[in-house]
Amino acid sequence: MSGFDVGARLKQLRVQRDLSQRELAKRAGVTNSTISLIEQNSVSPSVSSLKKILDALPVTISEFFAGEQLSREQVFYRASELTEIGDGILSWRLVGARRPNRRMSILHERYPPGADTGEDMLEHDGEEGGVIISGTIELTVGGDVQLLTAGDAYYFDSRLPHRFRNVSDSECVIVSANNPPSFSDGGNAQHHA
Repeated sequence: MSGFDVGARLKQLRVQRDLSQRELAKRAGVTNSTISLIEQNSVSPSVSSLKKILDALPVTISEFFAGEQLSREQVFYRASELTEIGDGILSWRLVGARRPNRRMSILHERYPPGADTGEDMLEHDGEEGGVIISGTIELTVGGDVQLLTAGDAYYFDSRLPHRFRNVSDSECVIVSANNPPSFSDGGNAQHHA
């Protein structure tokens, strides 16, 4: 796991945009204390909460985790070089997070038992697909709910509301890709009314 400092990065972006914690919280539809606790690294935001906050800046997930520096065009990545962008419970490790002009996201995802992307369904531009490597995942896309197991796969339009939940008692591992390489280009707060 990378030692990425979510709190410091969020504070850096908020200050760069001359926003108070209160103003950012208002724009994102979360409480002031949520922003404060995340910036202090006292809590790890869920994927859906982080997405709401980044949409309010607006900053894409990939821009958030890329930080200030971009690397040369690296070809091979050791396991230790993948950037953790999960929420502290589920693990999403991004391949090539700092690659300049990256046009897709490839993720190595791990969902422990009970892990969930959140009750706020994810919605963003693009497409995504993946293959379940081990375990079982409950995937909701639009109104359709399916249990997928090792060897099963999915591919859908990411504008459809979707949610991943591990309802089993063992870890689920998925390798996935999405394009464009972010959840959102911002401005999608209406999805979380």
